[in-house]
Amino acid sequence: MVARELIGASLEVKGCGGIIVEAEAYGHDDPASHSYGGKNRRNESMFGPPGIAYVYISYGVHWCLNFVCGPEGHGSAVLIRALEPTLGLARMRKRRGIEDARQLCSGPGKLTQALGITGALDGLPLGEPPFKLILNERAHPPIVSGCRIGITRATEMPWRFGEAGSHYLSRRFH
Repeated sequence: MVARELIGASLEVKGCGGIIVEAEAYGHDDPASHSYGGKNRRNESMFGPPGIAYVYISYGVHWCLNFVCGPEGHGSAVLIRALEPTLGLARMRKRRGIEDARQLCSGPGKLTQALGITGALDGLPLGEPPFKLILNERAHPPIVSGCRIGITRATEMPWRFGEAGSHYLSRRFH
C-alpha cells in the first residue's frame, strides 16, 4: 500500500519540509473517499495519473495535500497527515505563529499551512518543483497502522499509517 511506503519519505515544498510520519489511504471504491461518487470539478485531480498532488479545502478552512496513487481514472489517493519538520523551520513557525516544532505539521491542515500549500498546487506533479519527494529518506522506520480519523464513513478501515514512536503525529495510535 502506497500510504505505508510513504512513511519515512522526505517532502519539500519551496524550501520547507520534512519527513512524512503519518499518511492515510483512500481508495476509489471507499465510501470515505472524495472519489466515491465519481469525478467532479472538486476531485478531478484525484482521477489523474499517479504522482500528482490532489489539494482540496476541508470545511472551507484548511487545505489538505494528497498524493494521487491509483491508476489514472480510479480516484485513489493518500492524505499526508503529518511531517517531522526538518527544513525551513523559521518560515514554518512564522506561517503557523507557533514555536513548538511538534505542532508545526502535526495534522493535515497544519502541514499545508506550514508548507504554504494552497489549491494553486492542485494537479501538479510531485516529482517537479515546487515539490521535491524523496522516497526512503529514513530507512525502514517502524510503522504502525490503525483506523482512519477525522472522517465519518468507513472509519474502521486500518488505512492510517505512522512512524512508531514519532512525536510529530496528528494523533497517537492505539
